[in-house]
Amino acid sequence: MDKNILKRVIVDNQSEVPKYKVISRDFTFEEFGNYVFVGIRRAGKSYLLYQRMQQLLAKGKQWDEMLYINFEDERLTGMVAEDLNLLLEVHLEMYGKKPILFLDEIQNIPGWEKFARRMADTKHRVYITGSNASMLSQDIQTTLGGRYIPIDVYPYDFKEFLRANNISVTAHQLLSTEGKAEVLRKFNDYFYFGGFPEGADFLVKRDYLTSVYQKIYMGDIAARHTIENTFALRILFKKLAESTKQPLSFNRIANIVSSTGAKIGTQTVINYLEYAKDAWLINPIQNIAGKLVEKETAPKYYFTDNGILNLFLLDANTFLLENMIAMNLLRKYGRNDSVYFYNKGIEVDFYIPDTYTAIQACYNPDNNVGTYDREVKALLKISEVLECRKLQIITRDTEERMLEINDKVIEVVPVWKWLLNM
Repeated sequence: MDKNILKRVIVDNQSEVPKYKVISRDFTFEEFGNYVFVGIRRAGKSYLLYQRMQQLLAKGKQWDEMLYINFEDERLTGMVAEDLNLLLEVHLEMYGKKPILFLDEIQNIPGWEKFARRMADTKHRVYITGSNASMLSQDIQTTLGGRYIPIDVYPYDFKEFLRANNISVTAHQLLSTEGKAEVLRKFNDYFYFGGFPEGADFLVKRDYLTSVYQKIYMGDIAARHTIENTFALRILFKKLAESTKQPLSFNRIANIVSSTGAKIGTQTVINYLEYAKDAWLINPIQNIAGKLVEKETAPKYYFTDNGILNLFLLDANTFLLENMIAMNLLRKYGRNDSVYFYNKGIEVDFYIPDTYTAIQACYNPDNNVGTYDREVKALLKISEVLECRKLQIITRDTEERMLEINDKVIEVVPVWKWLLNM
């Protein structure tokens, strides 16, 4: 690799990074931490690098202390792992300083892992992103072995989505008819088409979402794992979407998919689901009341973004509400062993042990009194079985109110307001 090419790439990037319009996202970083950004494709991992670099520049850091490389730059074609150290050599020749490294799409360099480990071991500060097709969260844990802090990157939450649409939410704005209407219009968009950062700018969002899903389905899952039976894989994801609100066992999924003529066994289903979880397409939530085997083999599955889930469904409203609640809980509390559902005699959609909170999703309680009464009774019942300091019913847009029943308080709140309060 020619050092002069590397110098031109480095200098060009220094002029380009400050020009990016970055919607500030709510991430904080330790000063001496090394980070690797993981998450679903197109969630904005590269823009987090830009955000971090712009933050450091605003604090007085100069480019002689930072080195940013995007390994998708065509000028770097042919670069191999042995060339990575040239980046340090070139930067030292130019500035004579040890830089903070920002390495974007590093999976394009086979064998990059050893370089990343060495940088951490030699006390360099490093920020890394990579495509899910070659660098999944499970791989990172194995490869980088505790040297890097993984940061889960999701599509925009609702506050970030409003910020991206130049809407700043204040209590005063929500009190005005016009201000509240503007927030609700944007929420309707967010509810049906999700929060992928690039998607916010597309007029025909469904086409964009279809493109993102196809890249995940065919690239991050089928191609990466050399799956030839893509028909079975497609049927599996469709069934998961249609069953978002219900637990599904491995055996049941295998039987359903096989009934379409795409014969697959239970072990194949387990493999496919693990691949989809690694690619951040789906997120399982377990039954806190289930025995170990049931916990592992019959979870509920939620899609990382409402926009992708909505591709599969016709009458989607109740599915999208529960999916949105699930993903925002996982975003806040973590993907692993932090958010559960309860199913043992009664059904409660979500239980969060960290905050002793039980939540029911109820799309429109005013139009479905029977369902609403059932949700209330289930919340009262779970509070007798598990410690519950907060009981909530989250609706699509029912006005906020409090119910007091048998010395228990149940908060009823519309999902858009719940998302803003989180």
